[in-house]
Amino acid sequence: MRTLIASLLVICASNAVAQDVLIRGATVHTASSKGTLTNTDVLIRDGKIHSVGSGLSADGAVSIDAKGRALTPGMFAGLSTIGVEEVSQEETANDAALSLGAPAYEMQWRPEFDVSTAYNSRSVVVPVTRIEGMTWTVLAPGTARGSNFLAGQGAAVTLDGRRDAVLDGSRSLFINLGGKLNSLSGGSRAAQWMLLEQAVHETRNRISDDKALMHPLGREVFGRYLAGGRVVFHVDRANDIVKTVSLAKRYGIKPVIAGGAEAWVVAEELAEAKVPVILDPLANLPSSFDQIGARLDNAALLHRAGVKITFSQFEDSHNARKVRQTAGNAVAHGMPKEAAITALTADAADIFGLGASRGRIAPGQAADLVLWSGDPLDVTSVAEQVWIAGKAIEMRSRQLELRDRYFQRLKQVTSK
Repeated sequence: MRTLIASLLVICASNAVAQDVLIRGATVHTASSKGTLTNTDVLIRDGKIHSVGSGLSADGAVSIDAKGRALTPGMFAGLSTIGVEEVSQEETANDAALSLGAPAYEMQWRPEFDVSTAYNSRSVVVPVTRIEGMTWTVLAPGTARGSNFLAGQGAAVTLDGRRDAVLDGSRSLFINLGGKLNSLSGGSRAAQWMLLEQAVHETRNRISDDKALMHPLGREVFGRYLAGGRVVFHVDRANDIVKTVSLAKRYGIKPVIAGGAEAWVVAEELAEAKVPVILDPLANLPSSFDQIGARLDNAALLHRAGVKITFSQFEDSHNARKVRQTAGNAVAHGMPKEAAITALTADAADIFGLGASRGRIAPGQAADLVLWSGDPLDVTSVAEQVWIAGKAIEMRSRQLELRDRYFQRLKQVTSK
């Protein structure tokens, strides 16, 4: 253990550029067809995974003896507002939602709104999240009072602190549906479908007048998603999920279901249509009539049916780091452990168009890696070291600094 800690300190004390690192003797959860490999080495070179195998060597590389500990790809922090919401109740520090002051049926929609342009790579929430093994997230715009259920665009960002953090190919449109949004659609979810149909009609027919839902730029952006773009529909009720899949197929949209409390009811339909689901494994008690069928084995049932899934806590971005513990709950209720780890890594990357570059431990992939003290999904395990694009992340956050600061004061007071 002392040797491991010493090696990690050498890495973190080095300069900020990625360097060659050889991790030896790890239990490697590849999140690929190769499965989990025991007593295996991983060589990081130029910010990417160079090779995976036994008995690897590399001159000049920093060597770390993992001693059988688990090594996983960097994990997905779910749909979040990390970096765009510092304090939810302080409007100057919350850029997550667009509010235009009127319900959807009285105002113009703004699909051109892109929340990722407000991302702050220096947010104190970023280090808090990444030192727990989360190396990337997808920024999802919220739905504020005085907005509409078409929330806008978001994108995946890497959490290594770089300013140009948006990951190419991940941009998505976000639409929230269901009974909770009735106040924004004239009191009925039927109007939500009506307005979506109108938006498609206006876009395809280039309708522009005082009654149009969108500005010309909005129609241009919306039109891109009607040409095979990714749209994340936050929807829970089984019937609404089926309607969403049907609408997406009819208009050439690539749908992703988020929430999906009743997705298990239509698992076969989702599998056949190859529609992925982002869910919270802890959602088992209905908070609305859209979630009457919520159950703890939702993830297991979807996995068994062949639906690609990943996990998110949705409205708790400041605790996004706990998503791996929710994945552990999915395992406790019937989902295979390797499938749950893959859901948080490779499957999440695939869902957002990033699977060719990250999410797996394989040659050529970005060296986003986490070395764990124990089982990656166990609440008692911690991330001992995180690498993003081959760079060792300093395992410090504002929370830890405040803890150490006040513990030191407490020691001074109690020693008198």
